[in-house]
Amino acid sequence: MTSEALEVVIDARGHHCPVPTLRLRRALEQAAPDSVFRLYADDPMARIDVPHFASQAGLEILETTESEAGLSFLIRRKP
Repeated sequence: MTSEALEVVIDARGHHCPVPTLRLRRALEQAAPDSVFRLYADDPMARIDVPHFASQAGLEILETTESEAGLSFLIRRKP
């Protein structure tokens, strides 16, 4: 990842799956090829759905963090 890569923030907190993955898909369609994506979700199913979607879509999860506010995924397209 270069310092020039744009981080696209997707806040899907308050929505149940599959909304977080649907919002990620929409962001992928609209973003520049070198973008990275920060997805926030608080539905526990996102722990399963987001990595599953990422593997099918050719994405790489660079980081997953969990806090009281929910989950955060840092995602990019595989080179």
